[in-house]
Amino acid sequence: MLNELQHREQIVHFGKLLHQKGYVAATDGNLTVRLDQHTVLATPTGMSKGMMSPEDLVIVDMNGRKLSGHRAASTEIGMHLLIYKLRPDVHGIVHAHPTTATGYAAAGIPLNKNLISEVVLSLGSIPLARYGTPGTAELADALEPLIPDHDAILMANHGVVTYGDNLLRAYMKMETVEHFAKIALVTHLLGQQQPLSDEAVEKLVATRLRELS
Repeated sequence: MLNELQHREQIVHFGKLLHQKGYVAATDGNLTVRLDQHTVLATPTGMSKGMMSPEDLVIVDMNGRKLSGHRAASTEIGMHLLIYKLRPDVHGIVHAHPTTATGYAAAGIPLNKNLISEVVLSLGSIPLARYGTPGTAELADALEPLIPDHDAILMANHGVVTYGDNLLRAYMKMETVEHFAKIALVTHLLGQQQPLSDEAVEKLVATRLRELS
């Protein structure tokens, strides 16, 4: 178990990685960690995720009320809190705008074709949530039906959110989504996609369920 300072340092670390990889630009994106049943550590609004220090982070309660920090929490904290409420197993969340995956989201195309075995094993499918204004209840309403059964979601005309039992796994899932989006785009440009057979997918899903249990 990490202590609060370690969680702060981890958020700063992955914020820098998101920025270095081009998954976020300017002040885009946000990361959070569930500290306990009642509190969440969040990135601040209006700040580059590549330029944060541990002291810039904010602690909020499960209603989004700021408990500590000299900055305001991300305006999209509501999306994070909804995921934590619906998924008690989740302790880390990453929201970013990786170029290729966000291109699929802006085109209205889910990443739900079973093209790569590793993606089926790690994420299952990656659905597309309908558009909702960022930072509003519209976005939460669009995400809510998809959160229980998926660990990565494309948000139409917006970006991607991924989550896991810790922040490292949430971040790695973001990398997987963008990597898969690039592969899917290449197959589209080549004019030929060969999805896995239903039998192959069933075996992979069974393996995934065993690993999750």
